[in-house]
Amino acid sequence: MQANLKGERTMSKPFTEAAGIPVNDPTPVITFSPVVLSVPGRIVDLHIKISAPSTGSDLPVILLSHGHGPSNFVSSLHGYGPLANFWAAHGFVVIQPTHLDSKALGLRESDNPEAPLYWRSRAEDMRCILDHLDQIEAAVPGLGGRLDRSRIAAVGHSMGGHTVGMLCGQGVTDPVDGTEVNLADPRIKVGVLLAAPGKGEDLAAFATEHYPVLRTTSFATMTTPALIVVGDNDWSPAFSDRKDWRSDAYFLSPGPKCLLTLFRAEHGLGGVAAYDAKETTDENPDRVAALRALIWCYLRTMLYPEDPAWPAAFAALTDTPNPLGIIECK
Repeated sequence: MQANLKGERTMSKPFTEAAGIPVNDPTPVITFSPVVLSVPGRIVDLHIKISAPSTGSDLPVILLSHGHGPSNFVSSLHGYGPLANFWAAHGFVVIQPTHLDSKALGLRESDNPEAPLYWRSRAEDMRCILDHLDQIEAAVPGLGGRLDRSRIAAVGHSMGGHTVGMLCGQGVTDPVDGTEVNLADPRIKVGVLLAAPGKGEDLAAFATEHYPVLRTTSFATMTTPALIVVGDNDWSPAFSDRKDWRSDAYFLSPGPKCLLTLFRAEHGLGGVAAYDAKETTDENPDRVAALRALIWCYLRTMLYPEDPAWPAAFAALTDTPNPLGIIECK
């Protein structure tokens, strides 16, 4: 099934309201950082930020994994405000780790065999957060007892999408010793992969040399329900000759899955990583507003099957002379 997303800009009211996407009124957000987790064997302590609505209980959780990115602090707990702040204002507790590949830590050039991507550590960070939810709740004033631990989602952009894919069952082989790595976590009920790497067989020579783990990516075992988001202008020959490479997680994995393709969007998907980030080559506030609302709708229905948010948003999408994107599901 397919539908187009309205793309016209509306100055008099929010895009989500104009498009009929059923997002409730925002709630004031509290943020707290860093919460520091000491992890045995990790090069440095794990620092995380928590954003949560100021009111409410039984709150679902989003683990948000940053990309590898060129900036010093966007790829860390300090980034992805356009997404984290919106989702927290609309009923989710958003937890953001600083992965070891963050440029802020200065570890990309180390002799660690996982450098520069720290692909295994990234997924282990997310699992560690889930293992320490008691500690996290206790550390954040006013958060204790408010989390619904049965409703946990994971969202990741770029390399963060690879991380979420692993948590959802994506196959990876350690390029150093050849062992198959399985870090799927059943506590993650649904995933969202934003501009994630595609299948390993189609990885270009440059990326194979610099990021060999991506050569091993496969999706046959990625069984957790997920939304895959791609931009149809998100293509770099350094990663693959195929312009649709980043949609592989949808086409090559078992259902249930949905694919959202954003027209004219590049790797930044309009600017999800930060407000007014210079490296966002396709800055488009309407695109970001639509994307984060659609993800909200998708997660609401996947975590609460009785919630009609996703079907309502899907039904609200109509053809226009200037469509913003298209959705298909299987």
